[in-house]
Amino acid sequence: MPLAKNIKRFFSLKEIAILLIGVIISVSAGLGAFMFLKKDVVIVDNGKSIEIKTMKNTVKETLEQNNIRITSDDYISMALGSELQKMKINEIIIKRAVPVNILADGKTYRLLTYRDTVKEALAVSSVKPEGLDKLSGVELDDSIVKDMNIKIIRVKEEIVKEQEEIPYKVVKKENSRLNQGVEREAQAGENGIREKQYKVVSEDGVVISKKLFSNAVALNPINAILEIGIILNHKTARGDVIRYKKVLDVKASAYTASYKETGKHPGDPGYGITRSGIKVRKGVIAVDPKIIPLGTRVYVEVAGNTPDYGYAVAADTGSGIKNNRIDLYVDDYQYALDWGIKKCKVYILLDE
Repeated sequence: MPLAKNIKRFFSLKEIAILLIGVIISVSAGLGAFMFLKKDVVIVDNGKSIEIKTMKNTVKETLEQNNIRITSDDYISMALGSELQKMKINEIIIKRAVPVNILADGKTYRLLTYRDTVKEALAVSSVKPEGLDKLSGVELDDSIVKDMNIKIIRVKEEIVKEQEEIPYKVVKKENSRLNQGVEREAQAGENGIREKQYKVVSEDGVVISKKLFSNAVALNPINAILEIGIILNHKTARGDVIRYKKVLDVKASAYTASYKETGKHPGDPGYGITRSGIKVRKGVIAVDPKIIPLGTRVYVEVAGNTPDYGYAVAADTGSGIKNNRIDLYVDDYQYALDWGIKKCKVYILLDE
């Protein structure tokens, strides 16, 4: 034993004993110090437990000692700077964040979360359902798994107002001062407004329901008033427009105040005086008062190519003038003879 011989050569047995005693004391002291300063640590990393005895003082030092790294997205039950306790077991729970996809608003958002359920993950997410929003493909109580897709459907409920026109009506009223065929707007029409309110529900901008819950007239229409002329009128060959209330088809002869017809000369009593007492002249006609009352203003239209007799007044009668027969006064006897009997229309003019 060369080494033992060498030791004995340099040290006496007493010195060796003292040396061994010192070593034993040092080892015992170190062991005692370790036993005094050690901490019991249990690290639960994503459900996997590790039991550790360490001289380190903080959580961070302990994790580094065991090459356990965490990110800012992971969960740790104790702050990294926390002091480890010597008199109890220090339990450090770590939950590892996993990526999930949140699909909302036409975009995909990447979220790292250590939360257990969809509900918990969305509660701390910057993108989350609000109001009437709902999820598609997952439930709030579903467990979070890596790379799962959480789709948020944006639900919007709003009241939409729509207006539509209520067409006005045209009310026609007779006007006894307007010629027949003439129309005049007495009052302009205005359309009314009907307001409808719908409850509209849309999902991600697409309307899925539209229900009517209010339908009311917001503005009543104003009817247009159109006056319709009812007065009979006729445009004569002369271009005049006459207004009349009745027209008669008659046969007309012509007469004069000559001696041959009346047996009187100018200057004789009653010469040229009509039945109504006015003096005969162009424009005086003889009528049957039962058909055309004396004093009636008329317009006489002659059939064929003969010019109209024109405006006249029923002021005379005659023994042969009965029913629809009239006699037209003219100044020339020969003209009266040549006239003969002609078909005419007598327009009973409107009193104005």
